[in-house]
Amino acid sequence: QVQLVESGGGLVQAGGSLRLSCAASGTIYSLNDMEWYRQAPGKQRELVATITSGGRTNSADSVKGRFTISRDDAKNMLYLQMNSLKPEDTAVYYCHADVRTLPYSTRLYSYWGQGTQVTVSS
Repeated sequence: QVQLVESGGGLVQAGGSLRLSCAASGTIYSLNDMEWYRQAPGKQRELVATITSGGRTNSADSVKGRFTISRDDAKNMLYLQMNSLKPEDTAVYYCHADVRTLPYSTRLYSYWGQGTQVTVSS
């Protein structure tokens, strides 16, 4: 079993910055693709940014130039650096990972974190 735990959320003013972290633990052989999602009140969950096992990244148009996704596989960590925050960035942010758990099987398993609240005031 694998657990993902987000941290780093909080309340900030518009224009401020936050750095979110996602710590993976448990039976992990390797972490494959990882993503950050967010869900605002009354809205559907949306993909914010993705990073592959090879380090290739992509992000939603709404956060391009402001958010940066990164990973540290030696520490089983995923990060989201958020700069120039706007009130519309207010949401619960979720970490997601596809995980290989066994050295003798290439099967991937999907895991979600519990979410961390980000609130941006105007």
